[in-house]
Amino acid sequence: MDTPETIGPASSDRRRAADWYFDFISPFAYLQLKALGPVRTQLALQPRPILFAALLDHHGHKGPAEIAQKRRFSYRFVQWQADRSGIELRFPPAHPFNPLAALRLAIAGGNNWALIEAIFERIWTQGLPAERAAHLADIAARFGIVDVDAALADATVKSTLRSNTDGAIAAGIFGVPTVAINGELFWGQDATPMLLDYLNDASIFASESMQRIEALPAAVVRKGT
Repeated sequence: MDTPETIGPASSDRRRAADWYFDFISPFAYLQLKALGPVRTQLALQPRPILFAALLDHHGHKGPAEIAQKRRFSYRFVQWQADRSGIELRFPPAHPFNPLAALRLAIAGGNNWALIEAIFERIWTQGLPAERAAHLADIAARFGIVDVDAALADATVKSTLRSNTDGAIAAGIFGVPTVAINGELFWGQDATPMLLDYLNDASIFASESMQRIEALPAAVVRKGT
């Protein structure tokens, strides 16, 4: 993975409001987290933990792991990208897994970037489970959360996760990870260079070719959609 280039000063005002929608279940979110590190403070990027499964349900999609050959390709693609980029990555014991505990812990900890990184590292660097409070107790303690069971069961934490997910759906988010800025959505780890180009010069989306595809009609619609 190429090191993200520095964002130019010309777009400093535009960079101030951005959201990063993610779910710990996504290895692509783990890879993008590594790529966004050098620029997220310049972006003033706000992490938004959401439940990816709820997006799939809303849009009527299957997850990558629900199609056998897509699952195989996706896992190999993730591992290949990590190996090629020199990023340490080890899949957890089982995948997909239930990410609710990890998502709730991130929220209980105030969406602290260091906490989010620690959870991602447990799952995707160390390859350890993170489905139960006991799995996350050591990380929670490091960030001042003594009673992890209570933190994960907190009604406000649960409602915040629901609100984050509902807000993502309302914003048109359809997958994770996604960076949302100024109404523009940049989906997927491999869209990071596109995001950086946009931040340097938003006029790239005003070109004739970009405007044409915005209004491109569909010649056929698949039955059942």
